Amino acid sequence: MGKTYYLIGKYNSILYRLSQAYISAELKEDAIGSGQYPFLLILYQQDGIPQEELSCQLSIDKGTTARAVSKLEAAGYVQRKNDPDDRRLNRVYLTTKGREIKPKLYEALEKWTHVMLQDLSQDEQSFLLRTLEKVVASVQKHHRE
Repeated sequence: MGKTYYLIGKYNSILYRLSQAYISAELKEDAIGSGQYPFLLILYQQDGIPQEELSCQLSIDKGTTARAVSKLEAAGYVQRKNDPDDRRLNRVYLTTKGREIKPKLYEALEKWTHVMLQDLSQDEQSFLLRTLEKVVASVQKHHRE
């Protein structure tokens, strides 16, 4: 069983590092690093959500989220505003520039997904996605406990 633990960690690490490098290279000229793009992906679905909710959805600590949002804000992709009903909440909104980069970001992710999955059949791709969803759900459940 020890080898299984080693291999899962090894392959997870390799995929993570290569994914981050690929996306960073694709978005380098746009000043979006691999640590920032996941926040944009959430905002494309839920523009204006509280900054703390970004942390929760990405399972990232509040300090890392604050730094990533600050970088995106400095680059002009997002803006933070206090919630009018609860001044303690910072809501994060896409700017026009943030919305305009969406097609390029999605294209980069689509190309990377093609690279990763090109040698898998449709059934294998579906199985992989279902399995990864289960793994993430298990890990998130464990993390909450």
